[in-house]
Amino acid sequence: MPELPEVETTLRGIEPLVINKVVDQVLIHKASLRWPIPLEMATLLPGQKFCFVSRRSKYLLFALEQGTMIVHLGMTGHLRVDSSLSARRKHDHFEIVFTDGTALRYNDSRRFGSILWTSDDPLQHIRLANLGPEPFSSEFNVTYLYNRSRQRKVAVKPFLMDAHVVVGVGNIYASEALFRARISPIRPAGKVSKAAYGRLVETVIIILNDAIAAGGTTIRDFANSEGQPGYFKQELRVYGRAGQKCTACDTLIKQVRLGQRSTYYCPCCQK
Repeated sequence: MPELPEVETTLRGIEPLVINKVVDQVLIHKASLRWPIPLEMATLLPGQKFCFVSRRSKYLLFALEQGTMIVHLGMTGHLRVDSSLSARRKHDHFEIVFTDGTALRYNDSRRFGSILWTSDDPLQHIRLANLGPEPFSSEFNVTYLYNRSRQRKVAVKPFLMDAHVVVGVGNIYASEALFRARISPIRPAGKVSKAAYGRLVETVIIILNDAIAAGGTTIRDFANSEGQPGYFKQELRVYGRAGQKCTACDTLIKQVRLGQRSTYYCPCCQK
């Protein structure tokens, strides 16, 4: 599933290809994604100009003159811009055709993504309003994370992955950040020291920045807006390495299930 680095990579690839373009028509080939695509977009968007693109958590926000298109890539969704005359691909469910003859197309084989529309403040949309801070924001700091963790019995890894605590730290990146911060993922969040949370804040930011620089992590089928895979997989130190030697101490990496997600860690380095 595309996580924050993959979504940020998509944003940076797509934004220069759509900014200041004017919508000619909207084609909804299959409206039944995770939530139905609003059919009124076909009449609301033509004539409007794309102003800018931003990201909130794993949502892409396409700001037009009279509202915002909110896109979530789900598990297999991706966006691309090509000629409106080029043949549609299998699983192309939605496209915006611009007056210059190009088209923004959404492809999603499993259809777990979503395309929504709001004419109000997008950050107050029901899908965004209750999310935690961005990991690159000043709000995400050791004091905040430590205070949020007090009295929490849940393991620190699912705590870190909770989008109400902080957004965008998915399964892969949580495993990697906890390894580099030397924190066991199974330790209760409320039992992690403030000093350890200080290390964790730093490693989360480093891991996500490194992943963005590498274009994301391709585990199954993520590709960026140009169809290229991400390369952060080459930097993984614990994720997917069960039974292999730890890169720091040669102890075998263990795999457990936490919150129904595979979790990888070094029992020697992480306490």
